Amino acid sequence: MGGIKSPADQPEPRDTYKIAYIIHFLLGAGNLLPWNAFITAVDYFGFLYPNKHVEKVFSVAYMSSSMLVLILMLIWGSWYGKLSSKLTLNLGFSMFVLSLMVSPIIDWTWSAGSNERTNGTYGVTVASVAVCGLADGLVGGSLMGSAGKLPKQYMQAVFAGTASSGVIVSLLRLATKALLPQNPKGLRASAHLYFLVSTMILLCCIICCNFLYKLPVMQQHTRLHQQQDDDSFSSRPQILTVARKVRWPALGIFIIYIVTLSIFPGFIAENLESKILRDWYPILLITVYNIADLVGKSLTAVYILQSIKKATWACAGRLLFYPLFTAFLHGPTWLKTEVPMVVLTFMLGLTNGYLTSVMMILVPKSVPVSDAELSAIVMVVLLGLGLVGGSVLGWFWTI
Repeated sequence: MGGIKSPADQPEPRDTYKIAYIIHFLLGAGNLLPWNAFITAVDYFGFLYPNKHVEKVFSVAYMSSSMLVLILMLIWGSWYGKLSSKLTLNLGFSMFVLSLMVSPIIDWTWSAGSNERTNGTYGVTVASVAVCGLADGLVGGSLMGSAGKLPKQYMQAVFAGTASSGVIVSLLRLATKALLPQNPKGLRASAHLYFLVSTMILLCCIICCNFLYKLPVMQQHTRLHQQQDDDSFSSRPQILTVARKVRWPALGIFIIYIVTLSIFPGFIAENLESKILRDWYPILLITVYNIADLVGKSLTAVYILQSIKKATWACAGRLLFYPLFTAFLHGPTWLKTEVPMVVLTFMLGLTNGYLTSVMMILVPKSVPVSDAELSAIVMVVLLGLGLVGGSVLGWFWTI
């Protein structure tokens, strides 16, 4: 008996050269890259479908289908648990690649002409966004669930990666737009190049997720958690039991995304205009938001608010963004100018990034190890509900 160590007594596996951390960062970036690719190409889709509320429709289609997958994960938890994270990540990233290539392919092969053709291509594009949402549910649920059982730096890596994807995509869109002529032909060519490069990044993610589970550090973590799962098998957590344990932080993350998605990207992309920046304005504001989100999620590598209660109250405090953005929309003319809007957009992104990362790092560590994965998925489901609710509320800015 003296020669056997319990899982708690075993030293934490070492991540040599931080390879597992880097791959989690890249997979986090890949998880949100397709969504960021769609919303950052607002100028392209606005040109193709000028009479459609593209950003708002994309948000509802993407978030609803993603939410459906996450709810099914919870309902069929025992069946889903038998699937390896590697398998679901491969399936999800493959769906991302296929859906992201739909827009340039239909633009190449089915050029817009009559209204009937335009409606047809628009329907196919929205369907590809919905498929992208299904893939997001698979990738996000698997990635957060598996990272929730690992040391906190891996969850921080995933969220820093998700934030970096917005910055990468925004800079890529700005570069492709600036390099080509500012006319319809140049706009289409820049968008096609942008989608192709984004697809290549996703193909790299597929290679990385297959390599990740071959790393010795990940195999050691898997063995440790299998031992812990075996020790606690007789008291496997029920969904409602775990949900009750994390109900307040889950409400906090729901509020974060209700607020964010009801303002971003719909309000920023469709309700604001600049005579100086013209069609560059929404792209630049989205870039500002994404940079702020990355800064916020990266701050948790330096300092993490240790109180879940304080973090939850801070999430509720973000409701103040509603009167602020309403003032910018209906208030004095000077409030609608570029500089105040850039500052407010930066604060929206900064608080979104930091509080999301704090909540998702603290919650899986605040429950027993056997509950960690399920608590992370519960948080992701509430995050998803916030995304869906926020994307629907975004329509009220048009009233």
